[in-house]
Amino acid sequence: MAALDHRIPPPLVVIIVGAAMKLFAPLTHTVIQTSEWRWWAAGTLIIAGLTVVTLGFVEFRRARTTIDPVDITAASSLVTSGVFRLTRNPMYLGFTLLLIGWAVYLSSPWTVVGPIVFVLFIQRFQIQPEERVMRQKFGDAYVNYVEAVRRWL
Repeated sequence: MAALDHRIPPPLVVIIVGAAMKLFAPLTHTVIQTSEWRWWAAGTLIIAGLTVVTLGFVEFRRARTTIDPVDITAASSLVTSGVFRLTRNPMYLGFTLLLIGWAVYLSSPWTVVGPIVFVLFIQRFQIQPEERVMRQKFGDAYVNYVEAVRRWL
């Protein structure tokens, strides 16, 4: 399975998982009937997700390093400022919040599986390979960062 290591861009994984959630949602009944509550909860989660993704993107740009999750070796600096003080993976956390918001909007029991599949896939095929490269590239600075900041939250 190492052939999948950091090969599929995470935004594409979000799109695929989100589309699968939409496809499977009609297979069961809607859980939350009240549309106003559903809209507010889904909207809040989606906005939070977009905010976290954007904050991570801004910090990468500020550090003038790559945001390309497929070419991990192109990273030119270890970013530990801003939102990266709270989570080592703000973009993946933000994408997860987006998918949770989408699941709330779709309001079907099957949609809960989507964010879980995303997290498991990203954990195995994106985060773990990234961590190996970052440890190799930035050594003790990265090890210290890992000890100080959690992977997700």
